[in-house]
Amino acid sequence: MALKGDRYEGTTDVSFFMNDASAAKGGIAVLSTVGSGVALDQSKALVTYAETASGNVPVGLLLNDMVNIDQTRQHINFHKNEVQKGGKVTLLTQGWVVTNMIDGAATAGAPAYLTDEGKLTATQSATGGVVATPPVGRFLSSKDEDDYAKVAINLPALPNNDNGI
Repeated sequence: MALKGDRYEGTTDVSFFMNDASAAKGGIAVLSTVGSGVALDQSKALVTYAETASGNVPVGLLLNDMVNIDQTRQHINFHKNEVQKGGKVTLLTQGWVVTNMIDGAATAGAPAYLTDEGKLTATQSATGGVVATPPVGRFLSSKDEDDYAKVAINLPALPNNDNGI
């Protein structure tokens, strides 16, 4: 489990699909491919958990667990907020959550940046003096004994926005 129930979902986005078979909720999804126009059922509008954060555009925090099950034998567990691989996902763009998808230490008040595999970190990476990962939110607590921390999410993030979140 990557998210606890203690959260505030201010703004969510349901216009993207995800093809990752086993992505866990609680991480930051980035653009994989984009569709055209504003249609909510644009199948080319895909998000993913990027292997590396550099150069990727963060879209939102994943609120669903991705599964790849044989639906002729069992159905999706809606009580666990599961979505079948290739389905439409819910992304948190503004609000706060308690997640354990954190790499390294978390300090209350510090900006939260995207790192590898959709995780959050307090360390900003840079490539050649250019900010590679803009802040996606701010830590509102340090990690507890189970490695969970409260994080405010505010997307879309603007490049080189060191303190605007």
